[in-house]
Amino acid sequence: MAPSTFNKEEKMVTTEGISGGMKVILNRPRKLNALNYELIVQMLKMFESHENDPTIKFIILKGNGKAFCAGGDVTSLMALTNAGNWSFGANFFRKQYSLDYLLGTYKKPLIALLNGIVMGGGAGLSMNAAFRIVTENTLFAMPEASIGSVPDVGSSHFLSRLPGFFGEYVALTGVRLNGLEMVECGLATHFVHSKDLASMEDELSMMASADANNKTRISEIINKYANERNINANSRFEIINKCFSKETVEDILSALENVAVERHDKWILDAIKSMKSTSPLCIKLALKLIREGRSQKLEHCLAREHLVVSHLLLRTVNDDFYEGPRAMLIDKDKKPQWSPSKLELVNEEMVSKCFSVIDDEDWQPLRLFRKSNPTHIAVSKI
Repeated sequence: MAPSTFNKEEKMVTTEGISGGMKVILNRPRKLNALNYELIVQMLKMFESHENDPTIKFIILKGNGKAFCAGGDVTSLMALTNAGNWSFGANFFRKQYSLDYLLGTYKKPLIALLNGIVMGGGAGLSMNAAFRIVTENTLFAMPEASIGSVPDVGSSHFLSRLPGFFGEYVALTGVRLNGLEMVECGLATHFVHSKDLASMEDELSMMASADANNKTRISEIINKYANERNINANSRFEIINKCFSKETVEDILSALENVAVERHDKWILDAIKSMKSTSPLCIKLALKLIREGRSQKLEHCLAREHLVVSHLLLRTVNDDFYEGPRAMLIDKDKKPQWSPSKLELVNEEMVSKCFSVIDDEDWQPLRLFRKSNPTHIAVSKI
């Protein structure tokens, strides 16, 4: 079936009917498929429609170009928020997290093909999919704290469930992981070479309709193309567990610095440099979200992330949410002036304020309709 667009005027997302299923393709390649408000609304309507369509048994989600999705369109969001009330930004995130929740609790098998950049909002679209397929081109990161925000889009749920304290490592350092590393830690389910993706897609697209909602049959096809020969236990894991299990950000940083005295591994030095350069407030908020997210359901994690991000938009404590994009993405001087500027100046009262109920007539909390979560077990190779 020929590709079609969900919205003829804005071709930001396209669909292609296949036997028993549907391909959904993010189509903003020049923007690395970054999510703006219009694209999020389109996808929300589309996936709601597909979930209730009995002729669609499974969905393949992919991106056009060299990125799956590089995250939210921060420049667009800043323009939206600066042009009006801060609550415009809160509404953007409410819609985005509603889409993340829909995909995280989807009734039908979702196959995410992550052949390229996957950051921030791209992770929210894909990390709860039943099948998360990566390649040698995949690059994953949650860099929010470095631009004055917190890892969100449900990351306090999916990162907190990685082995040991690997989730804290990913959230606090913004480390970039390749496809093999994603399979190792459980962020991805399969590694497939990019040259084999088209053949795998073709075989999935030709499944008999009776097999299309059968996860076992889908797994059999994907496993034919999956390659795990080079996947080994991550050598960082022991050090990560030792350091990132500490109670506070200061203690984690101190533990890393102590290890760095004996070992000069680049990844350790990079982690220290990253943690020292991010927003002190946001990195403490990130740690609290991850730690508390371990015992919370997806809908609760998203609601708390929305509350915290809304406080950042509202400037409850500081302007870091606006200062980060200014320095890193707009003016590009790469010298954000965080306030407070040091970890030790961020006290518990500041952190607690960002988890308090917002009393503002322009703000609405994120309320998600409770759905039963499908069991998508992320099997780690660690």
